[in-house]
Amino acid sequence: MKIYYSLFIFILCVAFGYSQENKSTATSNVSILEKEFLIPELNTISHKIWVYVPPHYKTSTKKFPVIYMHDAQNLFDAKTSYAGEWKVDETLNEIYKKTSKGFIVVGIENGGEERINEYTPWEHKKYGGGKGEVYINFIVNTLKPYIDKNYRTKPQQKHTGLIGSSLGGLISYYGGLKYPSVFGKIGALSTSFWFSDEVIKFTEENGKINNQKLYLLVGGKEGESMDTDTQKMEKLLLETGFKQRNLKSKINPEGNHNEAFWSSEFKEVISWLYNIK
Repeated sequence: MKIYYSLFIFILCVAFGYSQENKSTATSNVSILEKEFLIPELNTISHKIWVYVPPHYKTSTKKFPVIYMHDAQNLFDAKTSYAGEWKVDETLNEIYKKTSKGFIVVGIENGGEERINEYTPWEHKKYGGGKGEVYINFIVNTLKPYIDKNYRTKPQQKHTGLIGSSLGGLISYYGGLKYPSVFGKIGALSTSFWFSDEVIKFTEENGKINNQKLYLLVGGKEGESMDTDTQKMEKLLLETGFKQRNLKSKINPEGNHNEAFWSSEFKEVISWLYNIK
């Protein structure tokens, strides 16, 4: 339980977004929507939405794939992050410069003290939670239609991604398998599979998917149980019928449970999910 307690403390820190920087590091093609979203069945928090668009978005008429991500405070800007940012904007700008592949990223801010409720589909007897289904339904039924209406998107399943880490990895895994017709690319990084054994039954009932790509990532320094849980879920997915060619599982021996690790792996995750060479 020691590793789970340590991860839980980390989860709380991420939720409250303790910043170590005074200046914004977000690139100019990142913005925060004026419109905020209340999710009545979830909580009373007004959720801010960050949007990254490709560098040439304003001078182009093209449509782009959309990746939905959680913990927006930690994705683009060191000023709002817990302990450094993912550098999603810098990474995607680099990919665009080298390959001309562009993406829209929609980051949903977590609800601070409500983060555990938002990112967990099932309740934990000690840590609570369990409103993840409401959160995912919001993305599918409210936020995605809004983004598709107001941005030049490729709305089809094969172009739509869902990526997160820790509890954000858990809710990405859950959301992807629950809505396989909506999300075609899933990134579940350092996923908190330990949070509930219900994930096993859920996977058995929803894991036979033929047209979806799933990337599982874990760090070797996150604790042996994290490695073991991820390997068990990979095995269960394959036994359930998930196509092996569409599933990638990686253990980085040097990876820790933090933004620096997820930032260092983000380019590889995106490249595999979207076939970027």
